Amino acid sequence: MNKEWSGMNKTMQLQIKKKDTFSTGIDTLLTLREELMKQILQFKTELSFDDFSAMPYMNAKGYHSKTIAYSLWHIFRIEDIVAHTLISDDEQVLFKGDYQRRINSPIITTANELVKEEISEFSKKLSIEELYNYIIDVDTSTTQVLKALAYSDIKEKITDEKRKQLEMLNVVSGDENAYWLIDYWCGKDVKGLIQMPFSRHWIMHIEACLKIRDKQLSIK
Repeated sequence: MNKEWSGMNKTMQLQIKKKDTFSTGIDTLLTLREELMKQILQFKTELSFDDFSAMPYMNAKGYHSKTIAYSLWHIFRIEDIVAHTLISDDEQVLFKGDYQRRINSPIITTANELVKEEISEFSKKLSIEELYNYIIDVDTSTTQVLKALAYSDIKEKITDEKRKQLEMLNVVSGDENAYWLIDYWCGKDVKGLIQMPFSRHWIMHIEACLKIRDKQLSIK
């Protein structure tokens, strides 16, 4: 794992645990996300459309077995779902911005249910331009959610009502590769959600994307 990103993530986790350093911890998280977003935006300038759907490590074990387009969709669908349905209890950016149509995505889920060639075919259908518009809108909305949090909010558990709403939206596939996410998220408090979908999850998938990127650029 990138030492700078990992270090900031560890610092943030320690800071948000304490009331007197909570706001500093949110600032650390936002700085980390800004650094990670720079890398996400760089992919758009250095890669071709085909690179976004390439799977040079299809048979590998790990996040690098996916595509960059898939990974970006996956990161920000999860963030959109968690930030809006589970924390803020408002409308997801995907629906509010009509992004399924704009991105030309055949699904509204996190895409956990897709495997191998399904991931490649899914990736080829996406409008990368609109996917990036979605990424920016989700990131902006999550920043607002994070800035609005108080220390007293972070121990709040996900209510049964929010879980039911999540299930009704059908944004998590019923496939065994995906449905576990509902139990995972709903077993966390807000602090736990900050520590995974909003931070570590980004790092894990972006590092996998970098491995794919390096492979693609090496064969050109």
